[in-house]
This record gives sequence, structure tokens and C-alpha cells, in this order.
Amino acid sequence: MRNPFTAHPSSVGETYIEHAKFASLSGARMIIAGMACIIHGILPFLFVQTGSQTITGLHEKFSTHAKKNIQPRIIDTDE
Repeated sequence: MRNPFTAHPSSVGETYIEHAKFASLSGARMIIAGMACIIHGILPFLFVQTGSQTITGLHEKFSTHAKKNIQPRIIDTDE
């Protein structure tokens, strides 16, 4: 039986600790940016670019992180 704590992190080329750190920090960043967006909705002169800058930064971070950690799978066509 596969370990549910390590199966997904392993599939993206990370240990459990590496995956927990990356996911937790990314999630915290999203929460903080979301709070800034809510404040911006009420007080539009605050946090004018915070939401878009966070989304752009996270997209770049996720894209480069995935390319670095996920190895292409070799499919054996002889089976």
C-alpha cells in the first residue's frame, strides 16, 4: 500500500518536508494576498497592485518549481 503522505510529494520530485514547506509558504502567501484584496475592495487606494503581483509571482514560482522537480516519464511501448 502506498503511503499517502509521500505518494504525491514523490510524484513531483520532492520529499514530504520539501513539499510541505513549498505548499505551506505558497498557501500563506495566497491568504495574505487575499486579505490585501479584500482590504483593497473596501479602500481602493490601498494594496493597488498586491493581488496581481502575487498571482504573477506565484505563477512564475509554480512554473519554474514544476519544471525543476518533475522529470519526464519514459513510457515503455514494448509492453
